[in-house]
Amino acid sequence: MRIKSTLENYLFVLPAVLIFVIFYIIPFIWVFQLGMYEWDGILPTKVFVGLANFKEIFFEDKIWWQSMLNAGWITFIALTFQNALAFLLALACDREIKLKHFYRLIFFIPPVLSEVVVGLVWQWMLDGNYGLLNHWLTQLGLGNLARNWLSDPRTALTTVAIVHSWKGFGWGFLIFLAGLQTIPRELYEAARLDGANAWHCFKKITLPLMVPVAVLVGILTVLGTMQAFVLITAMTDGGPAYHTQVPVLRILWAMRGSSRFGYACAQGISFGLILVAISFIQYRFSRKARQA
Repeated sequence: MRIKSTLENYLFVLPAVLIFVIFYIIPFIWVFQLGMYEWDGILPTKVFVGLANFKEIFFEDKIWWQSMLNAGWITFIALTFQNALAFLLALACDREIKLKHFYRLIFFIPPVLSEVVVGLVWQWMLDGNYGLLNHWLTQLGLGNLARNWLSDPRTALTTVAIVHSWKGFGWGFLIFLAGLQTIPRELYEAARLDGANAWHCFKKITLPLMVPVAVLVGILTVLGTMQAFVLITAMTDGGPAYHTQVPVLRILWAMRGSSRFGYACAQGISFGLILVAISFIQYRFSRKARQA
């Protein structure tokens, strides 16, 4: 009877296990195998090079590591600026204010827009010759700040990071707002009866109860931002001089530019393992945060 019950339990999870094996495990092994070849991805001739592609990525390809640093900087801006903006707007819309449903709709528009369209629009707005941003700065008497924001190596990466954060803050806004609405209102009413002001309610009730939500938003932000590339492609295509290139874009360049399909596969496997390591570290930190 016990064996029958155990088999039934395994049968329930079998479809999910099969899907995971077919769409994740087998492709991972196949891509890892291709990463050990020098191959253009078209001709049948493949040259086995062992782990040489992986060695090149980790010890010789400086641009690869620059792309990782670029992705890390964009992720840092997203974790701070994007999520802070999302949390503040969620706090505002959680209150009884006029037109709050309209604001919720407005704030969720950027995430659902096409990344290519958004990238091209911002590229036009940030252009150094006829861009709206430079025009507005000049009108305000700040013409000395005007520049070609996406062609200047000093500003290109941060500009892309801010546009990426503007594009994606709506997701965090929705999750934070959903989290705020799960906090029982009776807690606030009881605190106010005990003499607590708005700051005390925020510090003692809102912040502690929002920690799990903030951890979730942080994990999703890191994983989503590290893999971002469509918006960056539309705005700068990795330029100027690799200053905005990110790992996924680097992988695509290896495939379409230099026709090094095997090297691109090795980059994909390496990048995936790095993301797994980052996710594991985040998981350990989130457990400590929840237990604190």
